[in-house]
Amino acid sequence: MMKLFSFVILLSLFLKQVSLVIGDVGTAASYGPPYIPTACGGNRAGQFPPGNLFVAVNEGLWDNGAACGRRYRIRCVSGNNKPCKGGSIDVKVVDSCSASPCPNSLLMSNDAFAAISRFPHAKINIEYTQFT
Repeated sequence: MMKLFSFVILLSLFLKQVSLVIGDVGTAASYGPPYIPTACGGNRAGQFPPGNLFVAVNEGLWDNGAACGRRYRIRCVSGNNKPCKGGSIDVKVVDSCSASPCPNSLLMSNDAFAAISRFPHAKINIEYTQFT
């Protein structure tokens, strides 16, 4: 009985240190205005979601433009100097990364990035999941 109790205690301590990853992992950084024109909506101001929570995606996620309008739930998982605020945000794809190759999985609007990172110019490791 004591061995079972010890095992349960050790297992719970171990699980407390492990975070479950359900989505894909990648990197993100912020990018600032001007945000238009975009590859998805051109010069339409109405393409941006409330709170300006939007992203530009790298070549792999862009999918020849099929990524336009996709929604992702993003969570900061790590970075230099512990940048993560905790929690997650929902963003909309409005553009492709203009650099080739793109240095990150996602480039986040300043507002989106500020919602999950304490440092505006950091490069962070993220978990992201597409949803509808």
